[in-house]
Amino acid sequence: MSPEKAFQSKMDTLKYKVLVSTWNVGGLQPSEDFDLEDLLQTEKSYYDIYVLGFQEIVPLTAKNIMGPERRSISARWNSVIGWTLNKNYREIKERNSSFKEYECMISKQMVGIMVTVWVRGELLQHLHHLSVSCVACGFLGFLGNKGAIAVRFVLHGVSMCFVCCHLASGGKEGDEVRRNSDAIDILSRTTFPHVSSMNLPRNIFEHDQIILLGDLNYRISLPETETKLLVERKEWNVLLKKDQLALRGGKRRSIRRLE
Repeated sequence: MSPEKAFQSKMDTLKYKVLVSTWNVGGLQPSEDFDLEDLLQTEKSYYDIYVLGFQEIVPLTAKNIMGPERRSISARWNSVIGWTLNKNYREIKERNSSFKEYECMISKQMVGIMVTVWVRGELLQHLHHLSVSCVACGFLGFLGNKGAIAVRFVLHGVSMCFVCCHLASGGKEGDEVRRNSDAIDILSRTTFPHVSSMNLPRNIFEHDQIILLGDLNYRISLPETETKLLVERKEWNVLLKKDQLALRGGKRRSIRRLE
């Protein structure tokens, strides 16, 4: 039975392992032998699909924000990722003869935000309708130092959307409102191309599976010394009540959680 027919069968379900990871690298540029095994968990297991989000792959200077994108940096990250995923290819091939090398299905950069998706080679034929949508909501409300890159694809008829965000920073009272505003902009403004012959999702919430990742910058609304003391006491319920991501009402605008 072909994979497509197997998916349609009421008796069988195809299961895939997906690793989603995010990292604010703070302008770090990887060397050729940079070790990503911990991030990709290649020592423990291998996944069918890797969705990796990065923030600040370039320093957020005026030159980098206003000028042309430094694509050589994202190419360097992809080179290290590909090397890490495929360095044990022969060993895996001996255990699984159908295994093909990981390939980069899509990689997109917006200033310092980057999303890259890697899949096992044999899955490429089953992935369709790949699309990317970028929403910039940084300086002046439209520059790409903050915002999101959303990647969408369809696997065996199941639509998946991965949204990599970098929300407004700042630890002052009220800065969480700017983060909420960024999130609302991203969730409302992200759109994918219309395909007249296909009933494909056009916005985030129309997809079957949604994953939100990134540097959201939400914090605990307490002084640092008090927060550390509560952590030492393991008073998690008190801390959760001050979690900016969970706070609602008053001057704070709630955002819908993706589950």
